[in-house]
Amino acid sequence: MWKLRSIFTFTHPVLRAHFHIDAHCLAMCVWLFATYSLYCLVIQIEKTEISGMKKIILILLMGVGVWNLPAAAQKKLTEATLSYDIVINTDNAAPKAADMLDGATSVIYLKGNSSRSEMISSLGTTATIVDGKSGNVTILKDYGQQKYMITLNPDNWKQSNRKYEGVTFTYENEYKTIAGYNCQKAIGKLTDGSTFTVYFTRDLIPVNREFQYLNKNLPGLAMQYEATQGKTKVTYTISNINFGLVPAAKFDLPRSGYRVMTYEESISGGGGN
Repeated sequence: MWKLRSIFTFTHPVLRAHFHIDAHCLAMCVWLFATYSLYCLVIQIEKTEISGMKKIILILLMGVGVWNLPAAAQKKLTEATLSYDIVINTDNAAPKAADMLDGATSVIYLKGNSSRSEMISSLGTTATIVDGKSGNVTILKDYGQQKYMITLNPDNWKQSNRKYEGVTFTYENEYKTIAGYNCQKAIGKLTDGSTFTVYFTRDLIPVNREFQYLNKNLPGLAMQYEATQGKTKVTYTISNINFGLVPAAKFDLPRSGYRVMTYEESISGGGGN
């Protein structure tokens, strides 16, 4: 009974967050307990009259289950809707265009290897749709009368995110709870030497890594992170995770109403950048 209560205590999400127990630590605790239990069962099986071959098969089956426990403690994020609140800090008392993004939201729809990321503000909406099959990316910019559809192939997408190539992370022994998940602090370092702070959870492992290029090398989902645009620091904090089904229509592209441009045309100044 004590062992069962102990396991329940450390698997309860609130208590796990209080004691800074993430999925990896929990998995190791459960694995150690299960390994010890398997050892005890093997001793008991050896004392039974079960035939030698059946004993071997039974022990192997139990062993496979024990070795898979660490992976089972983590949830693969294959389909979900992630909502992030956005805070802008320009370190400037005079209002600027960037300040109009303060209080905006970012909503990300994940379905397999496809994703749709929407930035919604008082200025308008920008949606980035990643096709998980082809790797092609479409950016939809809707700012009142100005509507652009920018098409990118995988090479274009990589080029547009070249700033974030080679990001490395240093993990710190600092934790906080965000949206009910225990999150560990990490410091990201770009190849230009600049750094940013991110809090991530190991409990959720995104299958699709392209929707947050900045954080694609993290061993879990970024729950709060910083991004810099010029002298403007943008902080994203997750406010809600919905594990419900995401409609396939979210990834459909509009057939009319947008000026279609290539990536090359957009960076030449014609894409509303």
